[in-house]
Amino acid sequence: RASLPRLDGEVAAAGLAGPVTVERDAAGIPTVRGASRADVAFGTGFVHAQDRFFQMDLLRRRSAGELAELLGQRALEQDRENRRHRFRARAEEVLSGLPPEHQAVLAAYAAGVNAALSGAGAPPFEHVLLRSDAEPWAPEDSLLVLFSMFFQMGDADGSGDSELGMMQELLPRPLFEFLTPAGTEWDAPMVGEAFTAPPVPAPGQVDLRSLPKALPKAARWLPSPEAAAAGAGASGAAASNGWAVSGRRTANGAALLAADLHFDLTVPNIWYRASFVWPAGNPAEGAAGEWRVTGATLPGAPAMVLGSNGHVSWGVTNGMFDTSDIVLLDVDPRDPGRYRTSAGTRPFERFEEVLRIQGGGEERMMVDWTVWGPVVDDDYRGRRRALRWTAHEAGAVDFEILRLETARTLEESLDAAHHSGVPALSFLAADRSGRVAWTVLGRLPRRVGFAGRLPGSWADGSRRWEGLLPPEQVPQLVEPESGRVWSANNRPVGGEMLARVPDGGYTLGARAMQIRDRLFAVEKATVEDMRRIQLDDEALFLRRWRGLLLEILTPQAIAARPQRGELRELVENWGGRASVDSAGYRMVRSYRVLLARDLFGWLTAPCVKAAPGFDVLDSFDQAEGPLWHLVTERPAHLLNPKYASWEEQLLASVDEVLSLYGQDGPLKDRTWGERNMADIRHLLSPALPGAGRWLDMPAEPLPGSDYMPRVQEPSYGSSLRMVVSPGREAEGFFHMPGGQSGHPLSPHYRDAHAAWVEGARTPFLPGPPAHTLRLTPREKK
Repeated sequence: RASLPRLDGEVAAAGLAGPVTVERDAAGIPTVRGASRADVAFGTGFVHAQDRFFQMDLLRRRSAGELAELLGQRALEQDRENRRHRFRARAEEVLSGLPPEHQAVLAAYAAGVNAALSGAGAPPFEHVLLRSDAEPWAPEDSLLVLFSMFFQMGDADGSGDSELGMMQELLPRPLFEFLTPAGTEWDAPMVGEAFTAPPVPAPGQVDLRSLPKALPKAARWLPSPEAAAAGAGASGAAASNGWAVSGRRTANGAALLAADLHFDLTVPNIWYRASFVWPAGNPAEGAAGEWRVTGATLPGAPAMVLGSNGHVSWGVTNGMFDTSDIVLLDVDPRDPGRYRTSAGTRPFERFEEVLRIQGGGEERMMVDWTVWGPVVDDDYRGRRRALRWTAHEAGAVDFEILRLETARTLEESLDAAHHSGVPALSFLAADRSGRVAWTVLGRLPRRVGFAGRLPGSWADGSRRWEGLLPPEQVPQLVEPESGRVWSANNRPVGGEMLARVPDGGYTLGARAMQIRDRLFAVEKATVEDMRRIQLDDEALFLRRWRGLLLEILTPQAIAARPQRGELRELVENWGGRASVDSAGYRMVRSYRVLLARDLFGWLTAPCVKAAPGFDVLDSFDQAEGPLWHLVTERPAHLLNPKYASWEEQLLASVDEVLSLYGQDGPLKDRTWGERNMADIRHLLSPALPGAGRWLDMPAEPLPGSDYMPRVQEPSYGSSLRMVVSPGREAEGFFHMPGGQSGHPLSPHYRDAHAAWVEGARTPFLPGPPAHTLRLTPREKK
């Protein structure tokens, strides 16, 4: 209890220029008021440290590769992977180059964090349990937190390029192109049309009938079909939904913005709600008015990540843009310490990194760097590889995102987005005039000589990056004729714009299509309409898979194995939603995954042999296109040779479903809710036996699934939902799992959770103050 935050009274703090007031409402949401943006940053650092310091500490340590110092041996492997990026040194370098006003904000934030730590009655409870010190915060630590989002939102090891490259090298060209389409009939771009998937390869190109029947099956390393990715993209990166509706298409004439960000769900939640208030001008010059910006912050950083300031509302989704490339290194055969570049051979730049381990141990590792970036690994053929990534690029990381907080027009918000050094995201905005827009938030690479989809050598200079795409060349869509913009990690545009937003693993457009169609079905949208779309769990994507199951579960098939009749009855009465009481939904979903693994496993057998565990369905979301071609066209030359007919293969996956679920009792009891049980844990609870009931959120069945707006897995899904109109923030709502506090003895540890589970509307703006804490400058001695 000594580590619970002080909520009322007055605290004198060093590093503060003027007084700051922190008003917390009944849900623990703070409104931080100061005389300047820097003072507000101090107050933000103070409340972040009071409520979430352990979370902040993990974020900075993760990026720096310093987790083992806190968590011990279990974190050593992740430290090895992340330390090769040398982000601590990079953060110090970036900090020195920031404009003075941004340096001042980061310095004030760090001072606020340290004031809270030094004034607390005890260290954060997690540090007490781990017998570790809560080390002071430095301004560069906020840049490390920003780097943590580069890890979270993108392909930090080039796995997407790697798997594509392996497939391209090991499979016949027609088969590779068939399995890796750029899009499908599910595409739902805001500009352009859906792509047409490549045709099934001809018998003369690929013929599975010539393969031995003993060829090993693929993807059996996955424990069940329910372990498949939840539509988070090939890289496993965080996903999201977002859209905006013009005032021309709303009931009250005000534009509406909706944001629904999907992340791994942990305790505490990744986001921290807040409202910032400071003067809009220079008081000395008599400027009137104030800025008030409300939304979601990331503990460890002073900026509002998404929210509304009365003039502009903005949200983001993962754009799934390609911001990294794998470089195949031409190592000098006479000297393995050198590699070839367009300017001749160069020695690897070597750095010794010391990984400290809790308890006093340490491990020393050597990190090799090239002119393109760090050496990351050897591929399946033993070739050394480096990673070129925007996170290492000059000018790609900064805190220009602070400019969004004071944008007064759509154009100002778009300009801020184009200059912001953050992971490349889809950016959606609405302004007070009723207009809406989409663009890219963050920086994109400018590639020359290649598209960036496959690994390759850069040694001769024909493949290269020429810095970053200039802001004026970044695509944007402002107030389209439809009055609607949307993003669900799908391909956003077509035509000329598409070349400037490179594909980093766009997800299947099914979720975006369902959102788009729901938006167009509403003539005059309201906040409640937006909430209903966010909570939409109708399984439109699986309708055709249900139809396929019913087609193959014929009377003859059921007569051969009567248990198939029980499955047919459940599929017939599935309800059409990912509802907690539907066993039929669960069966249809699992059938698709099991059949896909069987089909793709044989088609990609050389890849499975080279990289055990390789699974097309889990790696490439667009694989639904070739999968549906196969099960509808049923080409004899692509039939798995262990089956006599396609009917036999299709029924084999039916029987696999029955074997998977039938051994635990009646199929009707194997509901989606049984599987989709919330598993939202505190980061320490797995290591503390018996602590889960104290630290974790309740285990309760949750509706929703992949390929629908309400994305939900046991420990992955909506980390926040908000709907807001700029200038009418009081009419909006915001909810998130868990609560504001990271302290289990706080009343705000889980008090927001029930509203999130129910999808209930809770106010976007903080309520009246329940507690008031005044921070005042400490007099210098």
